[in-house]
Amino acid sequence: MKVNSPKVIVIGTSAGGMQAVTTLLAGLPDDLPAAIFVVQHLSNDSSALFLVERLRKYTGLTCKVAENNARIEPGTLYLAPPDRHLLLRKDEMLVVRGPRENLFRPSIDPLFRSAAAYHGANVTGVILTGFLSDGVVGLEGVKRSGGVTVVQDPADAEFPALPQNAIRQVEIDHVVPLAKMAEVLTELAHRPNHNSVAVPTDIWQEAQIAERVMNNSEMTSIEDLEKAGDRTPYSCPECGGGLWELSQEGTIERYRCHSGHAYTKDALIRGMSESLEETIWVALRTLEERRNILMQMSRGESNKGNQRWASIQEERADEMKVHIERLRELLNKSSLSDAENLGDVG
Repeated sequence: MKVNSPKVIVIGTSAGGMQAVTTLLAGLPDDLPAAIFVVQHLSNDSSALFLVERLRKYTGLTCKVAENNARIEPGTLYLAPPDRHLLLRKDEMLVVRGPRENLFRPSIDPLFRSAAAYHGANVTGVILTGFLSDGVVGLEGVKRSGGVTVVQDPADAEFPALPQNAIRQVEIDHVVPLAKMAEVLTELAHRPNHNSVAVPTDIWQEAQIAERVMNNSEMTSIEDLEKAGDRTPYSCPECGGGLWELSQEGTIERYRCHSGHAYTKDALIRGMSESLEETIWVALRTLEERRNILMQMSRGESNKGNQRWASIQEERADEMKVHIERLRELLNKSSLSDAENLGDVG
């Protein structure tokens, strides 16, 4: 795919991200000849406008909430709004709801992947502090498309898991603390543009699939997924549809369903765990309701003088209590395991 592109800096972060972004912005020049796009994992009730106002206090760059179909302007920072993905085209951006990727919306991977597809070697991909691995596949796409990869030094990150996962799985050009990152990004932004860039076919194809699904709310065709990879025996944790393992020249395994949900392997495992936990909670609630009914029946039979039937219902309620306690123990162990391993999930 041949493109003519401006310089683009895409930044992905989660836990601790806003503090890291403000620190980074404070070191960038006001006349930076690049457009900056930021995906910070946000809760649905977050205020993007409030966050943008906060960013403006640390920089002379123009800071905006990204808007659908807005043109890309250098010297401007665009923040993805809550519950919306931010995608790039050649001259404009898309801000769309779309299916979640890696269990997030906004997700870092769609931004990085679209930037790599349309802007190739003119992209600098940046991963900052955070948990999990959203953004790692996208960063690999930036690298494979000729772009430059920059990751915050894990020792400098408030939450080092995301930078560590990026370093472990992607060839990184610059691993630097925040104090030195602005200097690196400024130097990269002033390098001459690459006006003729070859983007790997698989990255371009997946970017197009995601763009159609997210922008037009249409299902991915089975034919497209068959061309992109192999069907697996796994089901999507979010919609229950079949999953395809996408083949590419890169090294990171990932999956996509025809509804558009996408996962790295670790995000898929986490999604399956959350789906299983939800199912267990439903089972627990159902068992507790059945036990309450059995106890009411036992008391009613006892009040009528039917002690034999009252004892039968009470025994059934006691049996139900054993299953309830087992499920509660399982849920408690699951919650403890998640808390202990949150920072280690890739």
